[in-house]
Amino acid sequence: MSFTSVLRQQTRTLRTTKALRLVGAVRYASSKPDAVLPPVHEWRELFKTAPLIVRDRISLANVGTARTLAEAFLSGKSKAAGRGKTVIEAFPGPGALSRGLLQLDQGIIEKLIILEDYEPYLEWLYPLAEADPRVSVVPRSGFSWDTYQYLEEQGLMDHIEKIPFETGVHPQLHFISHIPQNIKGEQLVAQLFRNIPEKSWLFKYGRVPMSFILGEWILERVSAGRKTLPRCKVSVIAEATADLQTAVRSATLQPYDNHFHPVRSPDSQSKKPDSRRIGHPLAAVNVVPHAEQVIAQGLLEKWDYILRRLFVLKSTPLKKAIGSLALGAESLLKPLTDPSLPPEQRVDVNEPIRNLTINDWTLIARAFDNWPFAPEVRPSSRIRCTSLTNSLQSLVITDGISGDFDRRGR
Repeated sequence: MSFTSVLRQQTRTLRTTKALRLVGAVRYASSKPDAVLPPVHEWRELFKTAPLIVRDRISLANVGTARTLAEAFLSGKSKAAGRGKTVIEAFPGPGALSRGLLQLDQGIIEKLIILEDYEPYLEWLYPLAEADPRVSVVPRSGFSWDTYQYLEEQGLMDHIEKIPFETGVHPQLHFISHIPQNIKGEQLVAQLFRNIPEKSWLFKYGRVPMSFILGEWILERVSAGRKTLPRCKVSVIAEATADLQTAVRSATLQPYDNHFHPVRSPDSQSKKPDSRRIGHPLAAVNVVPHAEQVIAQGLLEKWDYILRRLFVLKSTPLKKAIGSLALGAESLLKPLTDPSLPPEQRVDVNEPIRNLTINDWTLIARAFDNWPFAPEVRPSSRIRCTSLTNSLQSLVITDGISGDFDRRGR
């Protein structure tokens, strides 16, 4: 029996013919939680977004768009396309995308592990687990490290093999998430990229692909190329660790109110939304870690330190900015410009910080690591972190996405 047939059968079982559909500030009798989502016009009342836990969260509401994104994430031209997938989905909302994933061609989804801790959304996710044995609903936050440890403790990851990075993209495991429209959302994206070279979190299993629905303002910074104004620390880390591609054209997700919850109020629809507010254009991307990681395991903290210090002077030539790394750091210019070295092992120190290539950053990090007078950089592993975003506190100054993060001291 197809998943659609199961949903229809579940609907017939759970809904009575006497259910009334009332429009007003009450919970609709027809909206008793089941495997089929309620009509979108009921969402504002059913799924309140005023509570702090969901205030800056967005969720797919358009079922057609959900199906389109599910296909773009896991089939077709996606580098992560395949069959027998175990998908961990974080921040799903009431589950429009979850349902789109389950409706993919038979054999693509083997298991769907849903992470959600907002009760009104959970009420519409639990029926999915009742209707489809592939679904496991875990009432925990996708922000917490402990959540992913809990998945292992419950045996939900026992079937996942550990695949060496050089072997290829992980054929089983895939992480999908809506990204909150706030600072924690920024930090979450930054931290996920930082986990790749350390092979921590899900990357201990291998090159696990990720798919995000996120604000275009976050994507602009994460994907900013060299010589562009948005280029920043996370742009470099992202480029060094993974291949990032848009999953669908930006027009596919616009206008915002046709595709997402919560919709904007009539007054706010007439105004251009702030980049970090609900209603700003969103994007969908696929992320696949590189087979070869230029950031060696154990050196991430040094890369963080170097990038943080130098990007404060992002428009300054390296030969003038390098002294900001530490007293006497100008001595690093010699190994970076040694004429006896082949061109690919030298750095043009006249280039501004934002113009440096990944190869340049690799050489700078190597020189810094070999420098006997380099300041000690505190390893993040020595600090207990309870969430993915809290792990960004592992260094003296929190890492950030925006180019002027350090100057604002946020």
